[in-house]
Amino acid sequence: MAKKRENTFFCKTCGYESTKWLGQCPVCKEWNSFSEEKIMKHYDHSSTFDGRQNSPALLHEIPEQDEDRISTGFTEMDRVLGGGIVRGSLILVGGDPGIGKSTLLLQICRNLSNSKVKVFYISGEESLRQIRLRADRVGEFTGELFFLCETSLQRIEEMLRLHKPDVVVIDSIQTMTNTERMALPGSIAQIKEATSLFMQLAKSLSISIFLIGHVTKEGVVAGPRVLEHMVDTVLYFEGERHALYRIIRGVKNRFGSTNEIGVFEMKTQGLVEVLNPSEYMLEGRTKQASGSVVACSLEGSRPLLLEIQALVCHTNFGMPRRTATGTDYNRLNLLVAVLEKRLGLSLSDCDAYVNIAGGLKVTEPALDLAIIMSIISSYKDFVIDSKTVFFGEVGLSGEIRSVPMAESRVREAAKLGFESCILPQSSKQRISADVELNVQLLGAEHIKDVLQYFV
Repeated sequence: MAKKRENTFFCKTCGYESTKWLGQCPVCKEWNSFSEEKIMKHYDHSSTFDGRQNSPALLHEIPEQDEDRISTGFTEMDRVLGGGIVRGSLILVGGDPGIGKSTLLLQICRNLSNSKVKVFYISGEESLRQIRLRADRVGEFTGELFFLCETSLQRIEEMLRLHKPDVVVIDSIQTMTNTERMALPGSIAQIKEATSLFMQLAKSLSISIFLIGHVTKEGVVAGPRVLEHMVDTVLYFEGERHALYRIIRGVKNRFGSTNEIGVFEMKTQGLVEVLNPSEYMLEGRTKQASGSVVACSLEGSRPLLLEIQALVCHTNFGMPRRTATGTDYNRLNLLVAVLEKRLGLSLSDCDAYVNIAGGLKVTEPALDLAIIMSIISSYKDFVIDSKTVFFGEVGLSGEIRSVPMAESRVREAAKLGFESCILPQSSKQRISADVELNVQLLGAEHIKDVLQYFV
């Protein structure tokens, strides 16, 4: 194994490596993102995870094997992971400080150990005493759950190869260091080195490893972008720190569908899963207020009912104000322009505020129809029936376009007792007439067609 010392410049955003400083990264086009680090490069000529030389194989020569998954004990978490933890997978969990990453993974470790799964919880940020205080709040622990406070990659590798646990939690990846490198902890070189080592350990020893990652002020995992490319699954925690709910979203998953969400509620004993998020999001809804509309969005394969609130009032200034909370600001401006052009509403002298109640952030185009109806309801000050749900994408000419999985959305509305559903006419035609949904389906091809139901 050859070793060579040199100074190298890394891009903080994408991890691009250069022998000299560059003002702009040629890969991600970010400015002033290069930092210089002294590293000790190791050239290892082994071609596989276990060091053995393999030969090419045809597809029919590869043995078929079902995925061996381990349940986390949380139905919501299993949904996001695609059915459970796949053995030998590398999972990255990111989120704001204090949002509950360590708490949730500690609860998962408790569930796994109670199910006779051998678990290692390795912390580089907390002492064993601090972990014990948090564990006493979470609940009772039984089974083989071992705690270790260590930041040295060499020591961690030695312990994992010796004990060979089933599941490992690393808290956090930014604190792990290779003592043979001269780079500081949390630097790009150390993060890449640590992730590469854990990936080799996961694949060669069939250990499922969770990596907790810090996030930047922009909300992305700190370190090079290559970190997210190397892992098998990337999960993000969403939600305000002071709010009761937490949403964990899968943005990458090699073993399941992406963009699935799991909803949890923060309580004194830790995070508790919310099995019916639609009912949870609609709690406390005012049923006799203008500007309030219920929409049905789709998160991964799960339909989710949300309350869209709008407030339209005359402005006292020359420039009207537009505010969007939980949805795309530019999309709101587009929909307001469609209302002015296609329906003749005079909104140029009105402020428009749109909010998705509950703090959830949704950018799906299927919310367009509900946003438009909430604005019209507030502008004309009339109340929309609280038992009606809306979904559909609105184009620039005012047409209502179809959205995927319309039947699943209608079923979700029927489950919560809604009586009518206004949806695109093309989506209504795709719903089988033989299916009993117990909901009146009202199709519309243009936003003018929707208004006739409320005249």
